[in-house]
Amino acid sequence: MKTPVSTEAAPSAIGPYSQAIKHQGTLYISGQIGIVPGDKAISSTEISEQIDQVFANLEAILSETDSTLDDIVKLNIYLTDLGHFDLVNKKMTLIFNPPYPARATIEVSGLPKGAIVEIDAIAKCD
Repeated sequence: MKTPVSTEAAPSAIGPYSQAIKHQGTLYISGQIGIVPGDKAISSTEISEQIDQVFANLEAILSETDSTLDDIVKLNIYLTDLGHFDLVNKKMTLIFNPPYPARATIEVSGLPKGAIVEIDAIAKCD
């Protein structure tokens, strides 16, 4: 059985999808962009601030299942400019403890609401 997971501490879905789905000890988190919860607007035009907001949103969703960022096993990162790849790597070393999650980083032509980064995640949860 799949169970929807949501929190007001992260942005609400902007389409017909759940913030996250819990299924058999795994949490599948929908792509998060740098929206400040409640504002419905991107936090900043700066990549560093958007990355910080995305991880804050992921962390808020994880906390609904008593999970943390260190419970993430896989990330998919979408950037509108792969020139930000090194900054993403730097942020990850500050956010995560080894072993780091498996990851794909992909350059895309556009993201919702003009975001420049979007991240979805798969995490273990109880």
